[in-house]
Amino acid sequence: MKFLDQVKIYVKAGNGGDGSASFRREKFIEYGGPDGGDGGNGGSVILKVEQNLNTLIDYRYQQHHKAKRGDNGSGQNRTGKSGADLVLKVPLGTQVFEEDNKTLIYDFVKIGEEFIAASGGKGGLGNTRFKSSTNRAPRKFTKGTLGEDFVIWLQLKTIADIGIIGLPNAGKSSLLASITNANPKIANYQFTTLNPNLGVANYDDKEVTIADIPGLVEGAHKGIGLGIQFLKHIERCKSILHLIDITNKDLRKSYNQVKSELKNYSPKLSKKKELIVLNKIDLIDENKVKKIVKEFKKDMKSEVIVISTLKKDTISKIKSKLISYAS
Repeated sequence: MKFLDQVKIYVKAGNGGDGSASFRREKFIEYGGPDGGDGGNGGSVILKVEQNLNTLIDYRYQQHHKAKRGDNGSGQNRTGKSGADLVLKVPLGTQVFEEDNKTLIYDFVKIGEEFIAASGGKGGLGNTRFKSSTNRAPRKFTKGTLGEDFVIWLQLKTIADIGIIGLPNAGKSSLLASITNANPKIANYQFTTLNPNLGVANYDDKEVTIADIPGLVEGAHKGIGLGIQFLKHIERCKSILHLIDITNKDLRKSYNQVKSELKNYSPKLSKKKELIVLNKIDLIDENKVKKIVKEFKKDMKSEVIVISTLKKDTISKIKSKLISYAS
């Protein structure tokens, strides 16, 4: 399924039904009096988190959503039926913004969480409500109020324990496929991953949710490459797994480039707990690996480990590490 993380929709709650101006008409009853019922309330538009959703793609093709209006009241003091609520399902991590796409209205962080995006109108009052000692036959009634309507933006920010970041073609998708149940696209060219991928790693009866974030190039915080549309997905991750291709000529430059993009986008991202993983050690000599790692670790505050997605022992090693970084 195609990943879509931003969509603009129109929501309209149902109008309230009108009250009734009815009078009782029965044989042998001379003064029946008013018996108009109230109108029903209009349905509301409700956003609700659905566990098995991971995209907003459904709202690309249907952008107008309207709840049912309330029925009008009728004689014999019968209240009109209220309009049914319209429940729109969204994935966990969805944020609701006003029409300007900047003002945050609501942030979904729990499964089953609900938010009323547009409230239904109230039903009008029937003429029975206006009966008094001085007005025995009121003809007054009120119309139902209008339901709310808004244009809103839905934005999806991936919620994961750990986000895998790095330059394009660092092996992020291969790593995700080797440690989780995910099946991302894998190929030997840059920008293989065009959308964030999610997977779940299991180790010692514990689960860790991992997100593979598309490659970050220099200037990503300004929108270059795949741009800031994917940097925002890192904001919710508890920790970062910074993956680097050990065959790169300048590992420090590769590392600093990605860290700079995180810092320029949001200083909070550069302060997240980080595990640095040097990948593709199967492509170079073992002694050379040790020399590279020793040089790279100088003055490095974050933990550094080496792996190859083709070696099972290194996969088990990184899984055990991820458990501690996910807590």
